[in-house]
Amino acid sequence: MFHRFHSITESTDRVDGSTIGTPCDERFARWKSPARHWFSALLLLIGPAVLAATISLEGVHVVPHVQSPEMRYRRTPDFSLGARVELFLRNSSSNTLHIPATSAIRLRGRTPEELLKSDEWAWHDFPSAWGGEPLPLPPGALTVWSWNGKRAPWGTNTTADMVLSLPGQPQPESVSVAIANPTAWISALTFLGSSDAIQPDSLVFHVANQSAGPLKIEACRLWLPTSNATFRSLLPQPWISNRLDRFPANGVIPANDRGGARLQTGPLPLTYAALEVRLSDATDSPVTLWAHQRIKREAFDISGGWVASNLGTSNSLHSETYLRTLKRMHINAGNHQHVPGYSDTPLFERYPLKYMNRLEPLSQYDADPMLPRIHAVEFLGEPQYGGGKPVAPQDCWKAFAPYAPTRLPTSVTHSEERIWRFYAGISDFPHYDAYRVTAPSPDAWNLYDRWDGQKIRWGAPLETIGEMSRSLRELNRPRPVAYWSQGAHHDWKGYGGRRRGSPTPDELRLQAYHALASRITSLYWFNLSLRSLVAFPDLIDPITRVGREIRMLEDFYLEGDATHHERVTRDGRPDWDLDVIAAPRGAVLFALDLAYTPDPVGKVFQFGPPRDVTLRFPLPAWLRSPAEVFRVDADGVTPVTPSLQDGILTFRDRISRVAIYVAASQAGERSRLESRREALLAAEAAVGFDPTRNPEDLAALQKLAAPPKP
Repeated sequence: MFHRFHSITESTDRVDGSTIGTPCDERFARWKSPARHWFSALLLLIGPAVLAATISLEGVHVVPHVQSPEMRYRRTPDFSLGARVELFLRNSSSNTLHIPATSAIRLRGRTPEELLKSDEWAWHDFPSAWGGEPLPLPPGALTVWSWNGKRAPWGTNTTADMVLSLPGQPQPESVSVAIANPTAWISALTFLGSSDAIQPDSLVFHVANQSAGPLKIEACRLWLPTSNATFRSLLPQPWISNRLDRFPANGVIPANDRGGARLQTGPLPLTYAALEVRLSDATDSPVTLWAHQRIKREAFDISGGWVASNLGTSNSLHSETYLRTLKRMHINAGNHQHVPGYSDTPLFERYPLKYMNRLEPLSQYDADPMLPRIHAVEFLGEPQYGGGKPVAPQDCWKAFAPYAPTRLPTSVTHSEERIWRFYAGISDFPHYDAYRVTAPSPDAWNLYDRWDGQKIRWGAPLETIGEMSRSLRELNRPRPVAYWSQGAHHDWKGYGGRRRGSPTPDELRLQAYHALASRITSLYWFNLSLRSLVAFPDLIDPITRVGREIRMLEDFYLEGDATHHERVTRDGRPDWDLDVIAAPRGAVLFALDLAYTPDPVGKVFQFGPPRDVTLRFPLPAWLRSPAEVFRVDADGVTPVTPSLQDGILTFRDRISRVAIYVAASQAGERSRLESRREALLAAEAAVGFDPTRNPEDLAALQKLAAPPKP
C-alpha cells in the first residue's frame, strides 16, 4: 500500500537553527513546488497559498466548536457552532517584512474589529489587536494569526475571503479560506523534561486520523523565535525524521485510529512555537498538520486551591502542621504567590507549593530561580460571569497579552460549557470548575431526567464531569487542560434538603476520575483550606488515595492522549463509562460506575456492591499486543487475564465505583508501578503526620483552625 518513501536527511541533532541549512529530499521539494501553491483549510495541506506576493499561507489549524447535548440549562442552549482557526503565514520574499498594527486586513469585507462588534467573532489576535511597534518578519519566518468564530456562519464548511495590504504594495491581494471540517489533526502536543529542569528537552505529539485511509508519519520540525520578545516571528528548525520514536513503530496510523511520535529535542526555550508534522497518505501524497502553543514543561500538579488563608494575624502557610497535611495528600500547588514567612523561609523548601496567581511584578516571577515555583498565571477568576457582568473574550486576551513575551504560562477558569467555546484558545493551560453536589452551578440540576423520572435539586449526574472535560479538551486541542475537582469546602450549604455540604468520599472520587479519564494533566481540589479539611476530615484519606494514584500513573497522563470514550448501558440505563488514555508506554483503561442512585432520605449518591462485568476496551494500533495487563489502585497492582481480538481487549472483573487498568507495551511496567506505589507510601509515612488515623494529629489541625480567642 505504501511505496516510494524517501528518507529525510537531518543536518544536525540540534533544534536551535544554528546549521547552515537543512537538506531536503525530493519529496519535500515537491511539497514546496510552486504548482502546489493552493490553500486547503483542512489540516491536510498540499501546499501554501500565495498572499500579497510576499506572504504565503503555509497551513491552517481548524478546531470545530463542540457543545455537549447532555447538559441541561434553564435557557435553551444555542447549538449554532463556529470554529477556532489559526493561520500559519510565512514571509516568502527575500526581504524582511514590517507588519504594522495598522495593516489593512479584511475577512468577508470587514476588519477584525468590525467582526467583533457584530458579534460574529469572539476574539482574535490579528495585527490590529497587538498595538505597539510593527512586527519584523525576516525572510522565511512564520507568524500565526488566529480568530474564534462564534456561530455556524463562521463554522466548518464555510469560506472567507481574506484581503491583506502591506506597506509598499501597489495593491491588496486576497485568498479564499475554506474552513473545512478536519479529517486529521494533532490531538495532543506535550513538552516534557526532568523535574529538576526549567526547560523541557523532549516532546510527544499525537495524531488523530479520521480520514478514509492510513497516514504515515514522515518527519516534523519546530518553528522557534530568536527570543521571547520576538515570539510572533518563528524561524524554521531542522527537519527531524530518523530520530523520531514513532508509535506505531512503522509510523503508519490506520484510518480511524491514533498514532504519534516522541522526540528528544535538547533544552527548549519557554516561549511560543509552531510544530509542523509531515505525513503521507496511501497514494504517497503529502499531508501537513500544524499546531501552535507555548512551550512549557508539563508536570502533573495537584493543587489544594486557596491554601493561603488567614488565621488571626498569621497565614495558614506559616503552619508546618498544615503544610505536613498537604504534603501527605500529594498537594504541590495552590492559589497563591509569594507569601512572606513561607516562600522566603525553609518551609517552602520542605513543603513546596507552586504558585498560581497574577504573578506580578513580572520581573520578580519571570526569573530563573522563580520559574520552578510556578504553575500558571491565573487572575481573571471566572470571566464568563465576571462578578455579574461577563468579561468579553477579547478583553481576556488583552489581559493576558503582557504575559506573552514572558516565560509564564497563562490559565483561565472556564465555568459554563454552554458558552465556554467562545473563550477557547485565549490561554495556554485552560481549566474549568464544575461541582456535582451541593454547590453553585450554571446548569439546572432539576432538569436532568437520569433516574426514571426522579428529579433532584441537590446534585447532578456525576458523569457530566466527563462531558465537560471532553468538551474543554477538544475546544483547546492540542493544548493540555486541567480541572477543578470538588473536594472539602467548609462554606457550601445544603441544597435541596441535603445536609452534607461537601461530597461523600464516593462522590468525590467519581468526580475526580471522570475528569482524569478524559485526560487532564493537572487537578485542582476546591478547596483544601485548613478550615475545609477540619470541617470534613473524612475526605482527607480519599483525596490522599486519588493523589497517590495520580502520582503512580502521571507518566501516562502527561505522555498520552484520550483515544476512546464509550457509554455502556444495561436495560436501557447507564451502566459504565469506559475510557482509554494511550501513551507510548501503554494505555490506562478506566471503568467508571454509572449504576448509582440518589438516596431520597440522605440525599447523597449511593453505589452498590461490586458486580461482575465484562469490559471491552479498543486499543490504538501501537498497543495491539500488550505485554502486560493489570489492575491498579492505591492499594496495589493485580494482574488480569484478557483476550485480544480485532484490537479489542476483553476481560471480566468484579468491580464498582472506579476501576483502573493498564495495558503496558513492554514487560516490567507492573513492577515499576508497584515500586512507585511503595515509594509513595513511604513518602507519606515519612511526613510523620496522619490526621486520618491519628486522633492527636487531627486534634492539632482542629486547634490550629480554631478562631483566636479575644
